[in-house]
Amino acid sequence: MKQKNIYIDVCALCRPFDDQEYMRIRLETEAVNLILSKVRDGNYKLIVSPVHIKEIKAISDTIERVELQMVLSEWGEHNTC
Repeated sequence: MKQKNIYIDVCALCRPFDDQEYMRIRLETEAVNLILSKVRDGNYKLIVSPVHIKEIKAISDTIERVELQMVLSEWGEHNTC
């Protein structure tokens, strides 16, 4: 089975770091985590763009920034277009 390319914007990737008190935020976090689990399992290929890099560098929270950089470096594939 061929991997499908997916693009997840930084706003969605940041969802797990948001206040999980609200049901909508928790559901969106679960959705992002489910998608990332499919990337880890090899079902999808996470495409990384220069926009990802620029937006993540601008995140002031060090832990969030480093975690997201690790996600992209470990599971992402840089877009060559």
